[in-house]
Amino acid sequence: MSADVPTGFQHAGTPRVFSGMQPTSDSLHLGNYLGALSQWGPMQDGHEAVFCVVDLHAVTVPMDPALLRERTRRTAAQFMAGGVDPERSVLFVQSHVPEHAELAWLLNCITGFGEASRMTQFKDKAAKQEAGNVSVGLFTYPMLMAADILLYDTSLVPVGDDQVQHVELTRDLAQRFNHRFGDTFVVPEYRVTKESARVMDLQEPTNKMSKSASSDKGVIWLLEEAKASTKKLKSAVTDNDAVIAYDQEAKPGVTNLLNIHAVASGESVETLLARFEGQGYGALKVSTAEAVEALLAPARERAAELLADPAELDRILARGSEKARAMAAPVMDRAREAMGFLPVGRD
Repeated sequence: MSADVPTGFQHAGTPRVFSGMQPTSDSLHLGNYLGALSQWGPMQDGHEAVFCVVDLHAVTVPMDPALLRERTRRTAAQFMAGGVDPERSVLFVQSHVPEHAELAWLLNCITGFGEASRMTQFKDKAAKQEAGNVSVGLFTYPMLMAADILLYDTSLVPVGDDQVQHVELTRDLAQRFNHRFGDTFVVPEYRVTKESARVMDLQEPTNKMSKSASSDKGVIWLLEEAKASTKKLKSAVTDNDAVIAYDQEAKPGVTNLLNIHAVASGESVETLLARFEGQGYGALKVSTAEAVEALLAPARERAAELLADPAELDRILARGSEKARAMAAPVMDRAREAMGFLPVGRD
């Protein structure tokens, strides 16, 4: 292989970070914002940042075409509203860079069937669908995710704990490919986002807040009106003893509110416990709602501005895809050469 193939966990002296989200709903939720998006902006300092709307992942389950287009724009707008600056990072749509699908196929071919079958997210998602509706795409989702990461010589992948297994597979596949075909891919490291940012459903506080939640009442949407978010927080499930304490097992609802307040306001859980000692749950809920609104209001306003001009939003994403392709193409060329494919004849 050529001498300029990156080794270790650096790229051009600057660590490269990659992350993305699926456009599977009209709005991101508070868990997306606190657990990931709010951390992306600061990553642009000291990292070469690549952020992707992973629309190819979204079609592993049935998706209406018009909704997919609309939600892709809405997701990109929320990325920028949450702090992603397309002038300081690479922001693009996954399907605009065909190398993602091509590399995913190569990785499929070095992944064992049993290895892929052990992915817990596939088991969980497949269990929620009728057997006849589970797609091969859902099964091969982790290899596409691996391609997303490896295409950009990624040094660091920030993930929630539910995605750790997929990034560990990515590392295994990169090492396997390098062993069989010569140094080709950077083997990425990952960082699990802090546990305090783990946001649970307001009505089912033992479950993570999710786009696919059984009830909208437990989910705070980034783009919903403040009145709706406040109502949901005031109706959050707690318990009957009226004691504000931090205990994930015995008091999951109260603990969830404390976690949300702490991350939204920047105050520690210890500070909040001292402030609300002897008070009822109502005071905690009202204060949490105020902290969440103060956090989300600027992002909501900025997203609305971006969505009001879809043509300009599309131009921003087109420029981002050009940058992404310029980064992905050399990596894909290395992979093709390593596996023995004939080079494409060019004049």
